[in-house]
Amino acid sequence: MDRKNAASFMIDVGRRPRSGRLPYYSTSANGEVIARAHTSKEIAALFRDADHILADGQPLVIASRWLCSMPLPERVATTDLFHDVASLAESEGVSFYFLGASESENKKAVETVKARYPGLRIAGHCHGYLIGDALKAKLAEIDALAPDILWLGLGVPREQVFVRAFAPQLTNVGLIKTSGGLFDHLAGKTLRAPLWMQKAGFEWFWRMLMEPRRLFWRYALTNPLGLYVILRYSK
Repeated sequence: MDRKNAASFMIDVGRRPRSGRLPYYSTSANGEVIARAHTSKEIAALFRDADHILADGQPLVIASRWLCSMPLPERVATTDLFHDVASLAESEGVSFYFLGASESENKKAVETVKARYPGLRIAGHCHGYLIGDALKAKLAEIDALAPDILWLGLGVPREQVFVRAFAPQLTNVGLIKTSGGLFDHLAGKTLRAPLWMQKAGFEWFWRMLMEPRRLFWRYALTNPLGLYVILRYSK
């Protein structure tokens, strides 16, 4: 899907009648995910559980145009897709819940969203570090609020593990969209790469420059493997 169709699809799925079903599970993949899924059967299984996987990586899009029988139409970065979905949700009365990031970043992200989309229905929000009884109570609260779309920002693979473990307790939620570092972007903690870097497939390099201590070894280990897997197994 391209961004426009993905946004419309999420809105339509999010407001479907629940009828006690599991929430629809939408996630995203990039080169890092490809590499990690190739080396870990557990991570691969978590992504196979998804109802829908979007291509959140320009290298995947570029490679698909050369190597695949069905090329990807465009990159669907969650940080861009969120605004497409939020704009539609504001006009159509679709509700959001924000779960993830630290307490301060979560709060800043929600404040930013409220300022940009004043008509958006925000059912609630919470940081992503609850455990035990506190987490159990929060899950019950979210289910009672019954948001149409739950944006889940815990990082890979923690957010995928969360969906597998707790989706059965959220049957009043329409759709869960894993969101990685979305809340940090919304809060202004991390900045997007220049557009030319995004289009060229080098946003990962920008991110590494912004957070070298955290991301250098991650990308040094996963990027070469991800490239190999894409070249070897695309069809």
